[in-house]
Amino acid sequence: MKRILLLFLLAGVAAAPVAVGATPQDRNKAVARRVFDEIFNQGRFGVAAEVYARDFINHGRTRDISLEEDQDAARGWKSAFPDLKITVEQIIAEGDLVTVLWTAKGTNTGTGNGLPATGKSAAGRGITIWRIRDGKIVEEWSEFDQHGMLLQLGLAQ
Repeated sequence: MKRILLLFLLAGVAAAPVAVGATPQDRNKAVARRVFDEIFNQGRFGVAAEVYARDFINHGRTRDISLEEDQDAARGWKSAFPDLKITVEQIIAEGDLVTVLWTAKGTNTGTGNGLPATGKSAAGRGITIWRIRDGKIVEEWSEFDQHGMLLQLGLAQ
């Protein structure tokens, strides 16, 4: 086990719990889980340096954004919803792609990403697809129901 852990560390892959003999897809799933567990749920934003490639691109609906912009948005969601909890519902890996179906819930008691603090709770579901190479996330495509969240917060009609 020490040898496996050492190989992961030498390869630049964080020491997430991965079984001996894990497939590349299992290792990619472990990287994906770290984003939700450590960055969003625990607010450990420094983990981004371990799991994202420097040249990461998030392919947004209207434009591509850099890792810096992506992580600013992540900090904004955690600021707006300090008790944010994201649960991985399904995770599928094929080749270098990992798809995660997730649910999120939290109480909007802070400000961030342009949201005022409403004191209301919101819950929703989203899907994220990541391309992972050499243990690092290099590309992302995500969708979640932002309008539904705004309705729950009383900020949309």
